[in-house]
Amino acid sequence: LFPIRSGTACGCDARRRRARPRAAPAMVDLTALAAGGAAGLAVDVSLFPIDTVKTRLQAPAGFWKSGGFSGIYRGLGSAAVGSVPGAALFFGTYENAKPLAASIVGDGPAAHMMAASMGEIAACLVRVPTENVKQNLQAGTFRTTGDALRGIMAENGPRGFLKGYFSTVMREIPFSMIQFPLWEGLKKAAAARHEDGLVRSYESAAAGSVSGAFSAAVTTPLDVVKTRLMLRVDVNGIPYNGMVSTFQRILNEEGARALFSGIGPRTMWIGIGGFVYFGVYERARIFFGPSP
Repeated sequence: LFPIRSGTACGCDARRRRARPRAAPAMVDLTALAAGGAAGLAVDVSLFPIDTVKTRLQAPAGFWKSGGFSGIYRGLGSAAVGSVPGAALFFGTYENAKPLAASIVGDGPAAHMMAASMGEIAACLVRVPTENVKQNLQAGTFRTTGDALRGIMAENGPRGFLKGYFSTVMREIPFSMIQFPLWEGLKKAAAARHEDGLVRSYESAAAGSVSGAFSAAVTTPLDVVKTRLMLRVDVNGIPYNGMVSTFQRILNEEGARALFSGIGPRTMWIGIGGFVYFGVYERARIFFGPSP
């Protein structure tokens, strides 16, 4: 199990710094791009059925009318296609933005929040189009990927694939502003328990699981709103328009409980996914090694 210096992406960074000083940080951390892509693919593919259950619980028609447990892997192709570039773009932006954020607000939780927010804004440019296709397939709006692509294009043109971009960013930024400072803080606490001051990779993965599960539960209402916007219409065919309007409609028509639909699968999915995601990410950084 590889030890990792707290506050760095992986323990090999500390060993490389002792081996050879660097005059200036690289402009682009290619290792973070590769490791982030590997981590995203591992999570999105392995835990896809839980994500499908969550989406169907949040759908206007309800779980059973949206497909129940049948076709549980519907939309997997879209998720797999988008997971690698989306996760790579997030971690590539996050790792490279941390020094910039630290120079503005100091090296601490505020820097992690700022860097994570920048990462989410970038990653959602890839994540939202694939989420639109994936969630419409999961909810049974379309039967095949081809049908989804043609249907979304026919209804709204290319803009249709970015439906819900703002609501997704507004979900992801609070999520990351909770998760990443908590993840970094838990890693720092774990490192303090060891004489060498290094956090182990399994501890980083466990920190990712705890921070992810907590963040997922807190931000579930934002996820429900995002899902409804991407599914476009309610059970009566009335379109959802805008994040605030959709939130108010759900609250007024279905009650506050509906805003927490799917909280169990969402928390489980991201809790397990956080362990896999951050564990694979740390190991992948070591595997891919330093950027050229």
